[in-house]
Amino acid sequence: MTTEDLHAPGLLYRLYQKRLRHGLTPDVLPHHIGMIVDGNRRWARERLLESESHGHRAGAAKVPEFLVWCDQLGISMVTLYLLSTDNLTGRASTELDELFEIIGDLAERLATYPNWKIKHVGSDEGLPTSLLTRILGAEEKTANNTGLHVNLAIGYGGRAEIADAVRSIIAEHQSKGGSLDDLAEKLTPELISSHLYTGGLPDPDLVIRTSGEQRLSDFMLWQSAHSEFYFVEALYPDLREVDFLRALRDYAQRERRFGG
Repeated sequence: MTTEDLHAPGLLYRLYQKRLRHGLTPDVLPHHIGMIVDGNRRWARERLLESESHGHRAGAAKVPEFLVWCDQLGISMVTLYLLSTDNLTGRASTELDELFEIIGDLAERLATYPNWKIKHVGSDEGLPTSLLTRILGAEEKTANNTGLHVNLAIGYGGRAEIADAVRSIIAEHQSKGGSLDDLAEKLTPELISSHLYTGGLPDPDLVIRTSGEQRLSDFMLWQSAHSEFYFVEALYPDLREVDFLRALRDYAQRERRFGG
């Protein structure tokens, strides 16, 4: 058994984790990480738990721990993919109701961490007023914070986001008396970016997905054009700090080409 295969939090594991962490200097770390939180339902099924909500709660419990890892390393922004627009139409109403409650609890909990700034990125459509009120409360409570910026992608879909951005651009242009011919000349990638749910925020340098699946699932399609990707076999509730550190080590060793 090699050091990298150790799973128990024993001495060798801690030494290996410490060595990984010390090899990551600020100049090689990503500034913005996108995390596709995946595997919560499978985690519950594999443990024969009575409902998938147990998996969602286990995943929610992992989120603050994961964000602390990021904060301790000086990573400035994290976007968590918690609930997609596809989830809103493809999940049973009972599961969604439990998810809304779990996500609301999570948003409020994250707002208690010192200096973290919480922001909702996604559409309000399909989300209950009770959840939107809790998310807005977390945003308002942390609005002036300057520490770790945490984007909660809830009711989020990348294709819908781009469509909404284009509609927003058209509506804004028409409100100023502009014509569609004028707009065609002014439409640029930069203009579209400014009208996305993440308008004004930097694109993710690194996108991580747990559970072994290797697809984006409609997450930050526009913003991740030049991102690096890393796929972790662990289900999200089982994610260990050493898994995260390996992802960062892998990222640090890559030569970013930005499409070249």
